[in-house]
Amino acid sequence: MSIRVRLASAHEIPVGTGREFVAGDRIVALFHTADGWHALDGICSHAGGPLAQGRVEDGVVTCPWHGWQYRLETGHHCLNSRIQQSCFTVEVVGDDLFVTID
Repeated sequence: MSIRVRLASAHEIPVGTGREFVAGDRIVALFHTADGWHALDGICSHAGGPLAQGRVEDGVVTCPWHGWQYRLETGHHCLNSRIQQSCFTVEVVGDDLFVTID
């Protein structure tokens, strides 16, 4: 069953940054880029690092623990496309940001 969860107000997250949220039973990394909003599973599949604290550049987030990189659009690992973070749909309603968790 899918759930829709409000995460934050858009003005709270500057362009070029990310924040971590709990949505249902998931940790979600929400990123604000010049292209819009992206949400991924917030726990790096390598060693559990906090992706929301990673550096974002050219549509890629780099995990701060060991440097694993994921494309924000797809969640795919940059070197091995068989590794993929779950992606969540971000909806902007007024100033509110929502994700849908499956």
